[in-house]
Amino acid sequence: MNLIAPLLTPDTTLLDLSFSSKKKLFEHAAELFAQTHGLKATDIFTSLFERERLGSTALGYGIAIPHGRIKGLKDASGAFYRLKAPLEFDAPDNQPVTLCFILLVPKDANERHLQILGELAQLFGDEAMRTKMHDTATPAELIALLGAWSG
Repeated sequence: MNLIAPLLTPDTTLLDLSFSSKKKLFEHAAELFAQTHGLKATDIFTSLFERERLGSTALGYGIAIPHGRIKGLKDASGAFYRLKAPLEFDAPDNQPVTLCFILLVPKDANERHLQILGELAQLFGDEAMRTKMHDTATPAELIALLGAWSG
């Protein structure tokens, strides 16, 4: 079962953006989720930033999965960022991040949260998929690629 593709829309699939820091990326994501879900940007930013302070959400291979729990969010939600300029993320392999999936889950969504994170780790662990994610031209192509993937 693919839990990832339904979390994305063309509005939350952003290709070839550049940010000067993780903080700027999180600020952008907080504003994006605030607009698309009617949430407070400050709550989203704080949740992402606090989680990152516990330890880097970078997996290695240029991948990061920042995530946070949000009070008032009804269902899990995601945003996919393909970064034009690699961003330092304190990854275990010291590689900067170019593919970033930001995941927000409701405050009490433990099991679902872990299922989605596990599926994201599998997806991003697939070298051929990482290459295809770098090569897609449009948000719609990227969403279709993720929708066709089965772990």
